[in-house]
Amino acid sequence: MSTSPRPRRALFIPFALITSAALLLTACGSGTDGGSDTQAASASRKIPTTDVVSSLKVDASAAKLLPAGTDSLTLAVSVGGTPPGTSYLEDGKTMAGQDVDFAAAVAKVLGIKLKREAASFEAILPALDSGKYDVGVGNFGVTDERRGTIDFVTYINDGQGFATREDSKLDKVTDLTQLCGLNVATGAGTTFEATLEENKHVCSDAGEKAYKVQTYSEQGAIWSSLQQGRSDIVMSTINGLRYAVAQQEGLKFLDEFHRLDVGFAFKKGTKLAPAFRAAVNKLIADGTYDRILRKWGTTGSAIEKSEISPPELKN
Repeated sequence: MSTSPRPRRALFIPFALITSAALLLTACGSGTDGGSDTQAASASRKIPTTDVVSSLKVDASAAKLLPAGTDSLTLAVSVGGTPPGTSYLEDGKTMAGQDVDFAAAVAKVLGIKLKREAASFEAILPALDSGKYDVGVGNFGVTDERRGTIDFVTYINDGQGFATREDSKLDKVTDLTQLCGLNVATGAGTTFEATLEENKHVCSDAGEKAYKVQTYSEQGAIWSSLQQGRSDIVMSTINGLRYAVAQQEGLKFLDEFHRLDVGFAFKKGTKLAPAFRAAVNKLIADGTYDRILRKWGTTGSAIEKSEISPPELKN
């Protein structure tokens, strides 16, 4: 897969504003309730609001793939705090983010309405199986383990990366043995936590002290732990890390570690997947897809075509 270009450096936002909001990276934390701290921080950030969706028309060939009688769906959204992840606009109620734009665009193409509900990242996938939600978004990476219980329709390619303080001797992480003896901060209930826990043995295998995994539900807590020296490195989404580092002085993005396809999440065996795949491919063909990526500065995450539950990337 191609490497995401570093986004244009955004206007610096003081670290205190970010941590006070208890912000969440889209793929690694729980949702927020849109409380006053989050609302205040949202007002202090420039969130892209270009309309790239409302002019879309229904595509009959995609819409006919929907199960009969489908006119509305309940969409669970993991609400983050920094673009490209989902956050709230100044009103504290309106969700804005790359995932929201893709969901809205697909709904337009299929001619259906979406009822959006904010939910914690780790709660969405289990709730799909129970039927509480019809579809979920939150930068959910497609893994072989998740494919056992969840169906996906891919729409971008993101993945795992690392960031640290500028004074760190680390320049690139190509092997997890480089983390031995360090404190690694990441989000609870994520592929990052799973990757780190599953590979702790690499340190003992190499005769080194194991790294310590520190998990947080809130993005602000992750960055606070790094800035204050309680952790040495952060593992999270590639796009989310690039943006967060651009907003905070004294930090640096290290590298991409492992790419993953990202998709809409559904209950296993869903009949909605073919219609969603057709809708995403329609967006790719008509140029809307590219406009959404350019809006959020994530053109390096483009895919050539949408797929239903493809095997996990093993790069």
